[in-house]
Amino acid sequence: MENKNIIIILAAIVVIIAIVGVLFATGFIGDDKNVETTPFKMNFMEGNFVGNVKLVDDKEKFMHSYKDKENKITYNISTVDNSSALMEIYELQGITNPEERSFNGNDWNIYFTQAVPSTNSSDNSSGGDAMNIIIGESQGKKQGYLIYMIIDGKSKVNATNGMYGEAYTDYFQPLLESLTLKESKNVPHIYDQFGLTKDQFDQQMDLIHEYKAGNTSALEGAQ
Repeated sequence: MENKNIIIILAAIVVIIAIVGVLFATGFIGDDKNVETTPFKMNFMEGNFVGNVKLVDDKEKFMHSYKDKENKITYNISTVDNSSALMEIYELQGITNPEERSFNGNDWNIYFTQAVPSTNSSDNSSGGDAMNIIIGESQGKKQGYLIYMIIDGKSKVNATNGMYGEAYTDYFQPLLESLTLKESKNVPHIYDQFGLTKDQFDQQMDLIHEYKAGNTSALEGAQ
Protein backbone atom coordinates (compact mmCIF):
# COMPACT_ATOMS: atom_id res chain seq x y z
CA MET A 1 0.00 0.00 0.00
CA GLU A 2 2.82 2.35 0.85
CA ASN A 3 4.48 1.73 -2.52
CA LYS A 4 1.19 2.45 -4.26
CA ASN A 5 0.90 5.82 -2.47
CA ILE A 6 4.45 6.72 -3.48
CA ILE A 7 3.63 5.90 -7.11
CA ILE A 8 0.52 8.11 -6.97
CA ILE A 9 2.51 11.01 -5.45
CA LEU A 10 5.25 10.69 -8.07
CA ALA A 11 2.66 10.62 -10.84
CA ALA A 12 1.07 13.78 -9.44
CA ILE A 13 4.46 15.54 -9.34
CA VAL A 14 5.09 14.62 -12.97
CA VAL A 15 1.71 16.09 -13.95
CA ILE A 16 2.42 19.32 -12.01
CA ILE A 17 5.83 19.67 -13.67
CA ALA A 18 4.22 19.15 -17.08
CA ILE A 19 1.59 21.81 -16.35
CA VAL A 20 4.20 24.30 -15.15
CA GLY A 21 6.20 23.64 -18.29
CA VAL A 22 3.18 24.43 -20.45
CA LEU A 23 2.50 27.62 -18.50
CA PHE A 24 6.08 28.81 -19.01
CA ALA A 25 5.92 27.94 -22.70
CA THR A 26 2.66 29.82 -23.20
CA GLY A 27 3.78 32.84 -21.18
CA PHE A 28 1.40 32.48 -18.25
CA ILE A 29 4.39 32.13 -15.93
CA GLY A 30 7.66 33.96 -16.41
CA ASP A 31 7.47 37.34 -18.13
CA ASP A 32 4.45 39.26 -16.91
CA LYS A 33 2.48 39.93 -20.09
CA ASN A 34 -0.06 42.02 -18.17
CA VAL A 35 2.36 44.80 -17.26
CA GLU A 36 1.23 48.03 -18.90
CA THR A 37 3.89 49.77 -20.98
CA THR A 38 3.98 53.04 -22.89
CA PRO A 39 6.13 53.34 -26.04
CA PHE A 40 7.93 56.59 -26.75
CA LYS A 41 10.08 57.85 -29.58
CA MET A 42 12.26 60.91 -30.03
CA ASN A 43 15.05 61.75 -32.43
CA PHE A 44 17.78 60.49 -30.10
CA MET A 45 16.10 57.64 -28.22
CA GLU A 46 13.12 55.28 -28.27
CA GLY A 47 11.84 52.58 -25.96
CA ASN A 48 9.07 51.73 -23.51
CA PHE A 49 8.12 53.01 -20.09
CA VAL A 50 6.48 50.73 -17.56
CA GLY A 51 3.06 52.12 -16.67
CA ASN A 52 0.79 54.73 -18.21
CA VAL A 53 3.25 57.52 -18.98
CA LYS A 54 2.40 60.75 -20.79
CA LEU A 55 4.61 63.30 -22.53
CA VAL A 56 4.34 66.61 -20.64
CA ASP A 57 7.10 68.75 -22.18
CA ASP A 58 8.95 68.51 -25.49
CA LYS A 59 9.61 72.21 -26.09
CA GLU A 60 13.32 71.50 -26.29
CA LYS A 61 14.46 69.26 -29.15
CA PHE A 62 16.97 67.38 -27.03
CA MET A 63 15.17 67.35 -23.68
CA HIS A 64 11.78 65.74 -23.04
CA SER A 65 9.78 65.23 -19.86
CA TYR A 66 7.25 62.47 -19.17
CA LYS A 67 4.98 61.81 -16.20
CA ASP A 68 3.39 58.72 -14.69
CA LYS A 69 0.62 60.40 -12.69
CA GLU A 70 -0.67 57.23 -11.08
CA ASN A 71 2.72 56.30 -9.60
CA LYS A 72 3.88 59.93 -9.16
CA ILE A 73 7.01 59.43 -11.24
CA THR A 74 8.61 61.97 -13.59
CA TYR A 75 11.13 61.06 -16.28
CA ASN A 76 13.43 63.75 -17.69
CA ILE A 77 15.38 62.53 -20.71
CA SER A 78 18.07 64.48 -22.54
CA THR A 79 21.21 64.22 -24.61
CA VAL A 80 24.38 66.33 -24.69
CA ASP A 81 27.75 65.91 -26.31
CA ASN A 82 29.56 65.04 -23.06
CA SER A 83 27.40 63.55 -20.31
CA SER A 84 30.47 62.14 -18.56
CA ALA A 85 31.68 65.66 -17.75
CA LEU A 86 28.31 66.46 -16.21
CA MET A 87 28.55 63.44 -13.93
CA GLU A 88 32.02 64.55 -12.81
CA ILE A 89 30.44 67.82 -11.71
CA TYR A 90 27.68 65.93 -9.90
CA GLU A 91 30.33 63.93 -8.04
CA LEU A 92 31.44 67.14 -6.35
CA GLN A 93 27.91 67.40 -5.00
CA GLY A 94 28.07 63.93 -3.48
CA ILE A 95 26.55 61.81 -6.24
CA THR A 96 29.17 59.07 -6.46
CA ASN A 97 29.81 55.34 -6.79
CA PRO A 98 27.59 54.48 -9.75
CA GLU A 99 26.46 50.97 -10.50
CA GLU A 100 27.67 49.91 -13.95
CA ARG A 101 25.38 47.91 -16.22
CA SER A 102 25.17 47.15 -19.94
CA PHE A 103 21.95 46.85 -21.93
CA ASN A 104 21.64 46.41 -25.69
CA GLY A 105 25.33 47.12 -26.16
CA ASN A 106 25.19 50.40 -24.23
CA ASP A 107 27.14 50.96 -21.00
CA TRP A 108 25.23 52.79 -18.28
CA ASN A 109 26.32 54.42 -15.04
CA ILE A 110 23.42 54.32 -12.60
CA TYR A 111 23.27 56.66 -9.62
CA PHE A 112 20.88 56.82 -6.66
CA THR A 113 20.28 60.03 -4.76
CA GLN A 114 17.63 62.12 -3.00
CA ALA A 115 16.47 65.72 -3.13
CA VAL A 116 14.08 67.83 -1.10
CA PRO A 117 11.65 69.78 -3.31
CA SER A 118 11.78 73.52 -3.11
CA THR A 119 9.07 75.09 -0.98
CA ASN A 120 8.74 77.73 -3.73
CA SER A 121 7.93 75.14 -6.39
CA SER A 122 4.48 75.50 -7.96
CA ASP A 123 4.32 71.70 -8.32
CA ASN A 124 5.33 70.68 -4.82
CA SER A 125 2.99 67.67 -4.75
CA SER A 126 5.26 65.70 -2.46
CA GLY A 127 4.51 68.09 0.38
CA GLY A 128 8.15 68.49 1.31
CA ASP A 129 8.94 64.76 1.45
CA ALA A 130 12.29 63.81 -0.02
CA MET A 131 12.18 62.72 -3.64
CA ASN A 132 14.18 59.66 -4.65
CA ILE A 133 16.07 60.04 -7.90
CA ILE A 134 17.66 57.45 -10.16
CA ILE A 135 20.02 58.77 -12.83
CA GLY A 136 21.14 56.74 -15.81
CA GLU A 137 24.06 58.08 -17.86
CA SER A 138 25.54 56.55 -21.01
CA GLN A 139 28.37 58.19 -22.94
CA GLY A 140 28.65 57.13 -26.56
CA LYS A 141 31.34 58.03 -29.08
CA LYS A 142 29.67 61.24 -30.19
CA GLN A 143 27.10 62.05 -27.54
CA GLY A 144 25.86 61.16 -24.09
CA TYR A 145 22.42 60.22 -22.87
CA LEU A 146 20.79 61.08 -19.55
CA ILE A 147 17.67 59.71 -17.87
CA TYR A 148 16.39 61.12 -14.58
CA MET A 149 13.69 59.10 -12.86
CA ILE A 150 12.23 61.26 -10.09
CA ILE A 151 10.03 59.39 -7.63
CA ASP A 152 7.77 61.71 -5.65
CA GLY A 153 7.92 61.45 -1.87
CA LYS A 154 4.24 60.44 -1.90
CA SER A 155 4.68 57.74 -4.54
CA LYS A 156 3.48 54.23 -3.75
CA VAL A 157 6.54 52.86 -5.56
CA ASN A 158 9.27 51.73 -3.16
CA ALA A 159 12.38 53.65 -4.17
CA THR A 160 14.69 52.44 -1.40
CA ASN A 161 17.37 49.73 -1.52
CA GLY A 162 19.02 50.96 -4.71
CA MET A 163 19.48 48.20 -7.28
CA TYR A 164 17.17 45.95 -5.30
CA GLY A 165 14.36 48.45 -4.85
CA GLU A 166 11.07 48.31 -6.72
CA ALA A 167 11.71 51.60 -8.52
CA TYR A 168 14.82 50.20 -10.17
CA THR A 169 13.87 46.56 -10.73
CA ASP A 170 10.27 47.15 -11.92
CA TYR A 171 10.58 50.50 -13.69
CA PHE A 172 14.09 51.76 -14.40
CA GLN A 173 15.84 48.58 -15.54
CA PRO A 174 12.99 47.54 -17.90
CA LEU A 175 13.22 51.03 -19.42
CA LEU A 176 16.98 50.67 -20.02
CA GLU A 177 16.47 47.19 -21.44
CA SER A 178 13.98 48.54 -23.98
CA LEU A 179 16.05 51.45 -25.26
CA THR A 180 17.47 52.10 -28.69
CA LEU A 181 19.91 55.03 -28.66
CA LYS A 182 20.36 57.11 -31.80
CA GLU A 183 23.05 59.50 -32.95
CA SER A 184 21.83 63.04 -33.49
CA LYS A 185 23.00 66.11 -35.36
CA ASN A 186 23.67 69.41 -33.62
CA VAL A 187 23.67 67.86 -30.15
CA PRO A 188 23.83 70.54 -27.41
CA HIS A 189 27.26 71.22 -25.98
CA ILE A 190 27.59 70.65 -22.26
CA TYR A 191 29.37 74.00 -21.80
CA ASP A 192 26.37 75.81 -23.28
CA GLN A 193 24.22 74.31 -20.52
CA PHE A 194 26.35 76.21 -18.00
CA GLY A 195 26.47 79.45 -20.01
CA LEU A 196 30.22 79.06 -20.60
CA THR A 197 32.48 79.05 -23.62
CA LYS A 198 34.32 75.84 -24.43
CA ASP A 199 37.61 77.30 -23.11
CA GLN A 200 35.97 78.43 -19.87
CA PHE A 201 34.34 75.04 -19.35
CA ASP A 202 37.61 73.21 -20.08
CA GLN A 203 39.35 75.36 -17.47
CA GLN A 204 36.70 74.46 -14.91
CA MET A 205 37.05 70.77 -15.73
CA ASP A 206 40.83 71.00 -15.34
CA LEU A 207 40.29 72.39 -11.83
CA ILE A 208 37.87 69.56 -11.05
CA HIS A 209 40.41 66.99 -12.21
CA GLU A 210 43.07 68.60 -10.01
CA TYR A 211 40.70 68.50 -7.06
CA LYS A 212 39.90 64.83 -7.64
CA ALA A 213 43.62 64.10 -7.89
CA GLY A 214 44.14 65.44 -4.37
CA ASN A 215 44.70 69.17 -4.82
CA THR A 216 41.79 70.21 -2.60
CA SER A 217 42.62 73.90 -2.98
CA ALA A 218 42.15 73.81 -6.76
CA LEU A 219 38.54 74.94 -6.60
CA GLU A 220 39.04 77.69 -4.03
CA GLY A 221 38.04 80.98 -5.54
CA ALA A 222 37.00 79.36 -8.82
CA GLN A 223 34.20 81.19 -10.56
